[in-house]
Amino acid sequence: MIPRRQLAEAVMKGLERAPAVALLGPRQCGKTTLARELAARHPGAARVFDLEHPADEAALRNPLLAIERLRGLVVIDEVQRLPELYPVLRVLLDRPGTPARFLLLGSASPHLVRGVTESLAGRVAFVDMQGFSLDDVGLVAERMLWLRGGFPRSFLAADDGASFAWRNDFLRSFSERDFGTLGLGATPASLGRLWRMAAHHHGQYLNASEFGRSLGETHKTVLRHLEMLAAAFMIRLLPPWFKNLGKRLVRRPKLYVRDSGLLHALLGIPDESALLGHPKLGGSWEGFAMEEIIARLPHDECYFWATQSGAELDLLTTIGGRRVGFEYKVGDAPKLTRSMAVARHDLDLHRLFVVAPVAKPYTLAAGIDVVPLADAIDAASSGKVRRPTD
Repeated sequence: MIPRRQLAEAVMKGLERAPAVALLGPRQCGKTTLARELAARHPGAARVFDLEHPADEAALRNPLLAIERLRGLVVIDEVQRLPELYPVLRVLLDRPGTPARFLLLGSASPHLVRGVTESLAGRVAFVDMQGFSLDDVGLVAERMLWLRGGFPRSFLAADDGASFAWRNDFLRSFSERDFGTLGLGATPASLGRLWRMAAHHHGQYLNASEFGRSLGETHKTVLRHLEMLAAAFMIRLLPPWFKNLGKRLVRRPKLYVRDSGLLHALLGIPDESALLGHPKLGGSWEGFAMEEIIARLPHDECYFWATQSGAELDLLTTIGGRRVGFEYKVGDAPKLTRSMAVARHDLDLHRLFVVAPVAKPYTLAAGIDVVPLADAIDAASSGKVRRPTD
């Protein structure tokens, strides 16, 4: 078992500042395992309810009777399955002294988020959870994590073949079961085609009309389905930065499959040899490295930047109040490009990191450095980025 120390710390800090924490993430990413570990280590009483267990679901049909007298830590797993709980939880969370803290686990269903935000506003802290990260598995497992993705059963599988099979099973289960809980109103076959199209357009600007023509759907339907997938932590729709009114900028979001292992399964990439020879190699590295960096930022203010003339930046964010850019290159010796220089100048970047699978960092130009993924993660995690002497 691989400990999830940073996530555990985030949950505990959330419980210190709020009477409830909503731990949100896709199915099978390890939420239940983490919650049970926290319950086992809790110094006081702890009670775990799993709403996929018939006995627990029946008990919580009378929520006040079941949980009003509980003290310590109360965990409710798959809470989105019982939305009538939210008004009762609001009453319990408003009790003087809050004798119990609540950890609410959900598969990032919009129904869960809506119920929490409407009924429990101001009473709940949010912690987003994905699969394993490099912090969990260590730098020696970077290439394995990139290939297999972060879902625990995929990463920990006996071999690449077993991992690939698990991911394909997960995709089928998600299409046939979990999409239904999101209220998408689409067939598993059409959603499977949407998944595959998303994978083939990974790292590209979203053209919902093109998707719609291929799928026989309106662009509004495509956007609704993709937004639901984003709410379920399956894809990322990265918005553009377009506050620079002096240039003609790209204003469509970029589309990414968030877990690199699922991306590879959708593209039919079973092992590292196939990955290294695949046309989506660069896009795969870009998405993998981007998710690792975004996960370390203390905010969600993340964008890409691109002009109609061809200059672009993969990720634009702020660290320590300063504007920082990230480019992702899969080659082992990236060189300075005109696009990098334009981005640094036009966006007044404090630093521009070119993240590549290199062993050591090196400088391309003033304020533009090629760095290993671990160094980029350190910069995002520390909240401080030193500007080199120009």
